[in-house]
Amino acid sequence: MLIREKYLSKIRGFYHTESLIKIIYGMRRSGKSVILNQIVDEIVELGINKENIIYINFESLKYDFIKNARDLYNYIESLKINKNKYYVFLDEIQKVEEFEKGINSLRITDNYSIFITGSNSRMTLLELSTDLSGRYVSFRINPLSFKEIVELTNTKEKDYENLLYDVFKWGGLPQRFLFTNDEDKISYLSSVYDSIILKDIVERLGIKDIASFNKVLQYMLDTETREFSRYNAIEYLKKEYHEIANDTLYNYLEAFSSTFIMNKVYRYDIHGKNVLKTLNKYYVNDLGIKQIKTNNEEINYSVALENIVYNDLIGKDYKVFIGKTKKGEIDFIASKNNKFKYIQVCFDLSDENTRIREFSAFDSINDNNKYIITLTKKDYSTNDVKQINIFDFLMNDEF
Repeated sequence: MLIREKYLSKIRGFYHTESLIKIIYGMRRSGKSVILNQIVDEIVELGINKENIIYINFESLKYDFIKNARDLYNYIESLKINKNKYYVFLDEIQKVEEFEKGINSLRITDNYSIFITGSNSRMTLLELSTDLSGRYVSFRINPLSFKEIVELTNTKEKDYENLLYDVFKWGGLPQRFLFTNDEDKISYLSSVYDSIILKDIVERLGIKDIASFNKVLQYMLDTETREFSRYNAIEYLKKEYHEIANDTLYNYLEAFSSTFIMNKVYRYDIHGKNVLKTLNKYYVNDLGIKQIKTNNEEINYSVALENIVYNDLIGKDYKVFIGKTKKGEIDFIASKNNKFKYIQVCFDLSDENTRIREFSAFDSINDNNKYIITLTKKDYSTNDVKQINIFDFLMNDEF
């Protein structure tokens, strides 16, 4: 089993903290439950008795009697058999009505260290009620990074490129690596997507026109990495005989983000030094979902490379924006600890005209932290711009 150390190392310092709820959230099947079980294993190794560990998976019918906050509180309290600290793990907790109240009651009642997971926006800072305000730490779990996939598959460096193309097509959801033929991979990815639709969108968000929802997602995937245009989206839907209102379109876009199918990326005005709320872009959270939902049979490797760089940047805890310059735009501005890095992503730099275009994007930026990430092995770095091979970028935790 792959130990997801990049996440465990962030959570580990909070294992025994009672005052803060540990929230682990992200896309369905991205590995949240596995991480919960790995935390349980580590706690047991630290000497905690198993009788003081409570684990509830709300996907199981065994616990469907827990409907609301009071049910949750009463059931967990009923399991106590001693006065020692209890470690409580609640998987897919969003199924419980007003779960925040139940968890907060446990937090203030006795010595519990509580861990919860969820697969939609109720697990983010946007929707948690005042019952947990300021009383939790949150950790977003993403599909496997390229480095994790290398470790999982024991891939040698000489085979990195073949693996990258495989990830371009099938993504990084952990369980998809259990399957070897394409039909099984498609079936698995389709089941993941269908579970998102059924459990997180229909039930949670109340979206009923699934056909139009799928058409909008298809459009977003086919136009990924381009500036989002409401007008173009509406016109596309009309041609596909799916006319929808503007509000409905934006509800669908919000559903993509809140269920972690796609990530919305805002533009940042480099010279004005402010975030712009218009002309944003969307990047798919897992390229495998794109494989089953897009119209395009041929993979656009330039788009896929840009997408995998974006996903790896957020996995490295950067805040990522599209960079607006006086002359145009930079693919990404990555911010961490009040430091900025300016990034172009280019699949192939071997053509001179391509190099001129990519390097000139930095002309109006007076900063030394300028990078081009590429699959090209020959180094075209200049005094101002450093070229980084994609595998050097993906295989290093720091950038």
